[in-house]
Amino acid sequence: MPKYTREDIVRIVHEQDVKFIRLQFTDIFGILKNVAITAEQLEKALDNKCMFDGSSIEGFVRIEESDMYLRPDPNTFVIFPWRPQTGKVARLICDVYNPDGTPFEGDPRYILKRALKKANDMGYETFNVGPECEFFLFLTDNEGNPTTITHDNAGYFDLGPVDLGENARRDMCLALEEMGFEIEASHHEVAPGQHEIDFKYSDALTTADAILTFKLVVKTIAQRHGLHATFMPKPIFGINGSGMHTNVSLFKNGKNAFYKENDTLQLSEEAYWFIGGLMKNMRSIAAITNPIVNSYKRLVPGYEAPVYIAWSARNRSPLIRIPAARGEATRLELRCPDPSCNPYLALAAILEAGLDGIVNKLNPPASTDKNIFQMSEDQRKAEGIDSLPGSLKEALEELKASSLAKDVLGGHIFEKYIEAKNEEWLEYTTMISKWEVDQYLTKY
Repeated sequence: MPKYTREDIVRIVHEQDVKFIRLQFTDIFGILKNVAITAEQLEKALDNKCMFDGSSIEGFVRIEESDMYLRPDPNTFVIFPWRPQTGKVARLICDVYNPDGTPFEGDPRYILKRALKKANDMGYETFNVGPECEFFLFLTDNEGNPTTITHDNAGYFDLGPVDLGENARRDMCLALEEMGFEIEASHHEVAPGQHEIDFKYSDALTTADAILTFKLVVKTIAQRHGLHATFMPKPIFGINGSGMHTNVSLFKNGKNAFYKENDTLQLSEEAYWFIGGLMKNMRSIAAITNPIVNSYKRLVPGYEAPVYIAWSARNRSPLIRIPAARGEATRLELRCPDPSCNPYLALAAILEAGLDGIVNKLNPPASTDKNIFQMSEDQRKAEGIDSLPGSLKEALEELKASSLAKDVLGGHIFEKYIEAKNEEWLEYTTMISKWEVDQYLTKY
């Protein structure tokens, strides 16, 4: 990521004929918001004097305490390549501050920064994250509304003409590269209409910003191809859902803290403890990494998504996998997160769960190197293999009982998040589904 000064941004805006700048931030659910300003207001924004009404944002503040300030992060400046070349549009991702100059505790970006400081205080200067974001491309109807009709019937690694999303993915990759992404791979996924574009790992804050940018670019370019891109985890019954496998590593004194040459798996004690922390806390933070009702329609046996809390360096059925690369590339892959999560909160929760393991030296159980999906319930019990929550309701109960989750989110987001998610669950349980109508309308 380029390192920009205030002067750099002012100069680029002038030289590139940028007319509008979007000051972006997220609500507590990771939904991207923005305040658009003209280039003439840029210096005011860079002076941290741009105010907005926080009472209108989900999970922020009450109307009587609504004035909040946006502080742009200069290093997030980028020009949107799909906008007009005369009168260009750029963006800056912002931190949210209170009028008294203190960080707003309901700002998800602040929550991640706070978790990273905790890691830093323990001697870890970098928490690297590499996400694998999957999504579906669907056709739209005559009015431009999205359908759940896939635009192809291709499968894993198929190519055109079977893969009809090839042209859209190409344009997505080109736009992302113009915005500073290093694209490592782009391919059709397992399910019809499902795709994946992988970009290079970076530090956690940069990666969280990049995930939000990635989703915006994918949706925008898809729309220009007459398609609808969705990061909904399980839009279609009976086929694989979309995950966001998350590869993580910690660095201390410039070295990968997860690597140890003379260990059997070449993993350090800290790597094992981090695994132990994730396994101990995963049920407690699942409502953060898998935050919507639909998330739990993906986390079921039979569709390659993880269900059971175990780890392995040899197979992909457990929750945590250790990819083969070693040395500076040593990392853990957490397979349960999905792309509907708020990346700031999810990465903060993952980091603090792992740090809990390191602080308390939580050794994980032995690795599970056989296919867990083929094990019986009695076999899993005998090996002490627990499962992830089976519903958002179950995940929320675990979240509410977790002191670690409350410490990660802070009191403000913890309360607002649980309140809103309980309402989401209640609304879901009182709705009449198509399945119910199909099953019962003529039977009773």
